[in-house]
Amino acid sequence: MPNNRRFLLQRRPDGEPVRDDFELVTEPTPDLAEGQFLIRNHYASLDPAMRGWMDAGGNYMPPVPLGASMRASTIGVVEESRADGFEPGQWVMGLNALEDYSVGEVGGFTQPIDPSLVPCVTNYLSIFGAVGMTAYFGFLEVCEPKKGDTVLVSGAAGAVGSLVGQLAKLHGCRAVGIAGGPEKCAKLTEKYGFDAAIDYRGKDEAALTAAIAEAAPDGVDVIFENVGGEILDAGLMNLNLYSRVGLCGLISEYNTPPRGARNLWNLIVTRSSIRGLLVMDFVERFPEGGAKMGEWAAAGQLTIDEHVDEGLENAYDSFMRLFAGTNDGKMILKIAP
Repeated sequence: MPNNRRFLLQRRPDGEPVRDDFELVTEPTPDLAEGQFLIRNHYASLDPAMRGWMDAGGNYMPPVPLGASMRASTIGVVEESRADGFEPGQWVMGLNALEDYSVGEVGGFTQPIDPSLVPCVTNYLSIFGAVGMTAYFGFLEVCEPKKGDTVLVSGAAGAVGSLVGQLAKLHGCRAVGIAGGPEKCAKLTEKYGFDAAIDYRGKDEAALTAAIAEAAPDGVDVIFENVGGEILDAGLMNLNLYSRVGLCGLISEYNTPPRGARNLWNLIVTRSSIRGLLVMDFVERFPEGGAKMGEWAAAGQLTIDEHVDEGLENAYDSFMRLFAGTNDGKMILKIAP
């Protein structure tokens, strides 16, 4: 077997990750025990949640151990198998790592997939993966939209946010998106069908609050929050009575000391609710969500963009695009040549 390149976490980042927090090493490909199979990883999903996995405290998953390959969702092909139900040449998807080869086992997080069911196999990391399911269940189940609602989406040009805005329109809502820069804002309205777009750059909390009020003059009924900080606080000041806030992410605080939400008091005034959402709660219902997302995508009612960088050696640069905002769609790293 060829050697295995592994992208290791070597130290806990202090604030924004730097290149020296990681190391790319080459090691022998691992041997298999009974019940295991070897996966040749072809593509890996790069997600903001990975930043939380680097911290010692962890979050909803244990921290990645120092000296271990950085955890990531991957799709790949079974190269060798000593496990029933997994045959060489079979495509699989699972929670593995940024490395050429990963070892899976029966009963683990890796399951077979069928590339013939999707336009491109990378769609299993976007619209039919955790991204699509987060948008589907997070918006429809957690935010409980009603026809005629005004939905405010932060991080709206991102992979999840762009889908949430489109789902809002499909369900008869008015969609207002917040993104960074005129190009992304234009994309929200021209490509994803948002009714209005707000550029957060150069705006403090007061200016953001005013911009949201202008874009949503009748107030906001649903916030799908991906960013946090001043953007969340500005949204909270525009809530209608009995609004719902779905808390999906706080990317603005992942590399800095937490600022926290300062306008939570308006939840009391408006009798609104805020609820955290985690796609892992809906894993058993993924077939249901995938079928509906596939139906809408096939009808041309959903658009998903994927940004694919190539090369495991570029893992750090590609991951940091998520925080610089330079990715143009779901961030995916191609590992296999």
